[in-house]
Amino acid sequence: MGISADEVLEKIGSVQEILDAHDGVVNVVDTTDGNIMISLEGGCTGCSSTPMTAMQIYYSLKKLPEVNDVIFINGELPEYMRSFIDDKMRKEAEEQNNGDDSEPQGEIV
Repeated sequence: MGISADEVLEKIGSVQEILDAHDGVVNVVDTTDGNIMISLEGGCTGCSSTPMTAMQIYYSLKKLPEVNDVIFINGELPEYMRSFIDDKMRKEAEEQNNGDDSEPQGEIV
């Protein structure tokens, strides 16, 4: 079973509060086959913090088993940031499998 646009918006967590305060809008374009296509609009357009916002959204959504990929159609998430998060998540999974919970997991700040 896939994930709906409403579920995607629900899962972005505390990022939505920040977006609301700055007139930012997450537009979920597609969720076919667990490939989430998103654009950040409104106050996000031209904002220097948009890549960090995209990074947090990517991190939150990639944790979900029904999500295969998160694609920002306006290019809000540079490839080096995507690689950073993928590496972080891989290390977290390894630590969890090894029973090492010494580093708190959660939001990227």
